[in-house]
Amino acid sequence: MNFESSLSFAKKMDENDPLKGFRSKFLFPNFHKNEVRYFTGNSLGLQPITTRKMIEEELDDWAKFGVEGHFSARRPWYSYHEQLTDLSAYVVGAKPIETVVTHSLTTNIHLLMVSFYQPKGMRTKILCEKKAFPSDQYAIMSQLEFHGFNKDHLIEVGPRAGEDIVRHEDILKCIEENKDELALVFMGGVNYYTGQFFDLEEITKAGHKAGAIVGFDLAHAAGNVNLSLHDWGVDFATWCSYKYLNSSPGGVSGMFVHERHAENTALKRFAGWWGHDKEQRFLMEDKFHPIKGAEGWQLSNAPILGMAAHLSSLQIFKEAGMERIGSKRDLITAYLEYLILKVSKENGDFLKIITPSSILERGSQLSILFERGGKKKFDLLSEQGIIADWREPNVIRIAPAPLYNSFEDCWHFADVLSR
Repeated sequence: MNFESSLSFAKKMDENDPLKGFRSKFLFPNFHKNEVRYFTGNSLGLQPITTRKMIEEELDDWAKFGVEGHFSARRPWYSYHEQLTDLSAYVVGAKPIETVVTHSLTTNIHLLMVSFYQPKGMRTKILCEKKAFPSDQYAIMSQLEFHGFNKDHLIEVGPRAGEDIVRHEDILKCIEENKDELALVFMGGVNYYTGQFFDLEEITKAGHKAGAIVGFDLAHAAGNVNLSLHDWGVDFATWCSYKYLNSSPGGVSGMFVHERHAENTALKRFAGWWGHDKEQRFLMEDKFHPIKGAEGWQLSNAPILGMAAHLSSLQIFKEAGMERIGSKRDLITAYLEYLILKVSKENGDFLKIITPSSILERGSQLSILFERGGKKKFDLLSEQGIIADWREPNVIRIAPAPLYNSFEDCWHFADVLSR
């Protein structure tokens, strides 16, 4: 599409946007002297207007029913997480049996790695992307150390010298070169720093061909890029709900376990009461019988207030549709990229976008690398009501979230950046 840099063009794009009505379903921050232009949905999504009502309904039922709310509340707490299953499966391209919402992200990473990182013989190594999100690195290293290994058993594949993103062929080559020692491939679906969306299907195929298990941290992917976890054959994945999924600070996490593992009771796991067979749960037996599928990795009963917040957002995703969300994501991100590069060219090429330019290799995030003075520019943007995200040493991350960001937001970002 041929873009124009005028405000009138941005407004016309908004008029023709099939998702324009969804912006009114969210609350925008009002703490600033200027109108806020919010571009940090990749860090914390905005609050849906329905969230307060849904949480208040749970509070009302708690007051009314007490413990009986587990079975008598309008959305009974005992089975509350089941209301999120189909909606979450839809967002990540999974089957309901493969999906559960429970715990928090890094907790779920550890629970899944207990089951799916099982070093044996020469197969002891884990492969991940270089400069993964620190929590992933901490989790991986602690799992290695738990099994008595050191950093020599961690394989990191990174950009080539002088480059910013990881070449896909280098990932596949690294898997092939280490195929005899590789136990697990565990990567971020979208790299938090660069915004690069990895080819998860091809990585999964390569990992399986090498004889390894393959899993992903989808914190920056779920609700952002279009996923088909079941069809791609991914072994396991987990994601948070508070970024693109707009489900409250530190909100609950989603978990995916492919259905081929659904009845594999031989898989080692850390067990908990809520993962025990539902029909036998209240028999209070001392022997653990896991629920078939992803639910069998649950430990504790649902945190209802956090799940209510998540449910309110997932309903919006279902209403909007992942296909329409994806279409706008690609269009609005390309438009913002066009504006930023135009500003840079007109002002001496003072920045570089390190996020891939191909829509197949990114979601709704652009990472802007400044040669110098990036933090000062970030502070000046903040003073004008542009809420973006700073990452050391010299990157501003911005995410035009399709559900609530407008093309006019993008125009104002570029206008402030130019000034």
